[in-house]
Amino acid sequence: MKIGILGTRGIPNQHGGFEQFAEFVAPALVARGHAVWVYNSSLHPFRADSWKGVSLIRGKDFEDKIGTAGQFLYDLNCILDARKRKFDVILQLGYTSSSVWSRLMPRDAVIVTNMDGLEWKRSKYSRPVQQFLKKAEKWAVAGSDRLIADSKGIQDYLAVKYQKQSTFIAYGATLFTEPDATVPGSYGLSAYGYDMLIARMEPENNIETILKGHQASRSGGKLILIGNHRNKFGSLMKEKYEDQRTLFLGPIYDLTALNNLRHFSRIYFHGHSVGGTNPSLLEAMASQALVMAHDNIFNRSVLEEDAFYFSAPADIQSFLDGQPDKREYQRFLDNNNKKVRECYSWEHITGLLDECLREALRQKGLKGTK
Repeated sequence: MKIGILGTRGIPNQHGGFEQFAEFVAPALVARGHAVWVYNSSLHPFRADSWKGVSLIRGKDFEDKIGTAGQFLYDLNCILDARKRKFDVILQLGYTSSSVWSRLMPRDAVIVTNMDGLEWKRSKYSRPVQQFLKKAEKWAVAGSDRLIADSKGIQDYLAVKYQKQSTFIAYGATLFTEPDATVPGSYGLSAYGYDMLIARMEPENNIETILKGHQASRSGGKLILIGNHRNKFGSLMKEKYEDQRTLFLGPIYDLTALNNLRHFSRIYFHGHSVGGTNPSLLEAMASQALVMAHDNIFNRSVLEEDAFYFSAPADIQSFLDGQPDKREYQRFLDNNNKKVRECYSWEHITGLLDECLREALRQKGLKGTK
């Protein structure tokens, strides 16, 4: 198959979840005999024309000049280019700014869309933007030949809301098996003497709930927050809560460093509440982190009974005041490692995606080029 992947800022990953998804599955699809192209923003620092066998196409991106509106123009430029490429399949990761142009998608290609989370629920958006995102979601569903849901919760939502079946394909992770106890020290931390969270600094990720609960507790450990805090909400949280126990480290893209920080943490907080299966959660599980997650269907469908849950700051305070010892919950860590190995390995995820794309081609009556 000739596969074009749209909807990311590009690979190698310098941004977020969909970029990470593309970074892993695109080379894996090439290894399976497919020809794969990924669209990269013209602002992406990686300038080569290929990466690990994946061809890269630079789409003109004006986000640095005109802000969010530039995302819409970037997606438009990618779609217009895709019309010339004769792809068998276009894998569209997300729909927020691309579904506006769905009528311009190549008619001779199969359009497979990963629907992401419930974007219109994100509290950072104003009511008019939330209303637009509901329409964008509807356009994406209508303009796609096949839908992918990255969690059971999203799959159920699509079935009820749109009476549309979707293929469940989550993100993936790689088991972390080579911890280096010197890494926490390079950040001024001691092994198992700190708690942490990794997230975009947005209200729906329950950042303030975690901060309030941690600071109200009698825990002597530090809390480190990893993520870009330079937006309005992140700056407010940093100004309001940063102290000797609460450290805002900013974004860290070094996966080895992140895995070690997760591995040697005492508690890993996961506050995401409106997305599907979150890649940072899977990586925490793969790094043998002991997780305390926001109590919602998305997190419970992944962690099941192998985690602690919170809904309010008092839940976190009470839990930390009990002085939890990570060593007492080895069964949680082992069970979560087993889930990653059997359900969320990149090999397994790529296999599901490969079959999904092939089946979408068969259903549309196309054979593909490979």
